[in-house]
Amino acid sequence: MRSLRITLCAGAAVAAAVFAPAAHADDAAGAGVRVTPASPAPGSDIQLRATGCAGRTGTAKSAAFVADAQLTGKDGALVGDTRVPTSLKPGTYDIKVSCDGYDDKVKGTVTVAAGGGPSPSAPASPVAPVHAGGGGTAHLAMVDARETGPGTRQAVIGLVLASVAAVAVAVRSARRSRLGDARD
Repeated sequence: MRSLRITLCAGAAVAAAVFAPAAHADDAAGAGVRVTPASPAPGSDIQLRATGCAGRTGTAKSAAFVADAQLTGKDGALVGDTRVPTSLKPGTYDIKVSCDGYDDKVKGTVTVAAGGGPSPSAPASPVAPVHAGGGGTAHLAMVDARETGPGTRQAVIGLVLASVAAVAVAVRSARRSRLGDARD
């Protein structure tokens, strides 16, 4: 009977851990940071969702991250991924999100759970993320081309420069033809 109770309690603990909601820290203005999974183990990959930023990009910093998380999005919600170092000790760590030109505009916490990380034979967490592909242009994909493309001013300048070049070619051609006629 005792072993049945222990089994049921262990099963309930596992179910609670699996179905636990993501951690969420809000300030008075409704801004906050949500971490999924809510209590990651060292070595785990995590997803961050920050609310309260009006811009399209931000950076989340924490001692619980292998490297700063680059966040992107729109409509007041920014998302990004990072990893918890394998050597991190369990505990609660602050998360500070910089966005809209303000450092630490949105704040939250993440609670790192004990154990459950990668096996001892698994490679250690990287020291920093690899910036591969795109040459760092991912942020440009979020920019609306109508907001950053050439405008009327640039079009007029382009037309003036093209006209000056055309006149220069015409004048040079006319001089050559006159010099050729004068030699004959």
